[in-house]
Amino acid sequence: MSAPAPLAGIKVVEFTHMVMGPTVGHILAGLGAEVVRVEPIGGDRTRRLKGSGAGYFPMYNRGKASICLDLKSADGMAVARDLVAGADVLVENFRPGALDRLGLDYESCARANERLIYCSEKGFLPGPYEQRTALDEVAQMMGGLAYMTGPPGKPLRAGASVIDVTGGMFGVIGILAALEERHRTGRGQKVTASLFETTIYLVGQHMAQYAVTGTPAAPMPARVSAWAIYDVFETKDEPVFIGVVTDALWEKFCKLFGLDELWADESLRENNARVEARDRILPVIRELVATMTRAEVIAKLDGSGLPFAPIGRPEDMFDDPHLQQGGLEDVTLDNGTEVRLPTIPLEMGGKRIGGLQHLPKPGRDARAVLAGLGYDEERIAALIAGGAVGESA
Repeated sequence: MSAPAPLAGIKVVEFTHMVMGPTVGHILAGLGAEVVRVEPIGGDRTRRLKGSGAGYFPMYNRGKASICLDLKSADGMAVARDLVAGADVLVENFRPGALDRLGLDYESCARANERLIYCSEKGFLPGPYEQRTALDEVAQMMGGLAYMTGPPGKPLRAGASVIDVTGGMFGVIGILAALEERHRTGRGQKVTASLFETTIYLVGQHMAQYAVTGTPAAPMPARVSAWAIYDVFETKDEPVFIGVVTDALWEKFCKLFGLDELWADESLRENNARVEARDRILPVIRELVATMTRAEVIAKLDGSGLPFAPIGRPEDMFDDPHLQQGGLEDVTLDNGTEVRLPTIPLEMGGKRIGGLQHLPKPGRDARAVLAGLGYDEERIAALIAGGAVGESA
């Protein structure tokens, strides 16, 4: 079955690097938009990151065309302006003022293309911090997420680029809303999403908790859970998370694991009472679960309606049987290696988003992109020979 393409015909030009901006383009491409990624001559430096950054480019740049432009040259800028003039959407995530200095600010682009939706992914929305440089980690530290993730006194960033990716998702939401409004008005607009405000939205539940209770939220490792059994338990081999979140599930849990003595105690039939009795209940359950293997625990819980989870590692996901049914898609890396990476987690009309995706080499699509702008072969050859446009080998 062909993948859904609800954004077919939408043209996107992307001036981005790292994660937040590329996430926007990746999602739009996955939804069927035609995304042209503008890179510097030689390619985006994100391609060459090591360590934890080695996965940024292949994860968030699939399904895009690549053209390398020298934006410091008049010819390179002329190509960029032509791309913008013919685009429905522009996406950028460089530091404040970077595109403005090149003459690619929103006002200039909107004068050339009044239907353009200009999406800026920034560190902060307007306010005192607006000109600061932000990163995912900066936002997590400032916004309280790192405080909530680590143990008391030891702030810890989340284990993935959650703010970059979620901020990119908010950018996509804004773009889709602006496209819908354009149907009525015929005009585009500027959309801005940010790292800091995205973080605040995510920790808003803890802010609301304080507003309701008057008590500050404790970091997650030190929190008092809303449920008595909502924790990671050690088995004979690998740990497993188990949650018992209703009174009906407490009855089921006790019967599944033969906890007759605990079930017989009528004072534990209500959740809040069990929370008060955690120090009495949990040692019994930990001792029992420790006598079983993880597979044995999962066999009891699977299909029961009780929330549970083996503690997975990212590398385990390649072989996960559920993800094998559509959650991973074939990707050819720019070195020719075939891998499988996560699809966009959506189903539309009974079909999954995504499909076979190639990562573009820097400037791979230069000639096709320029031809699409109406440039003839002579002009294309001159741009490449003059160095304003780069072309991959």
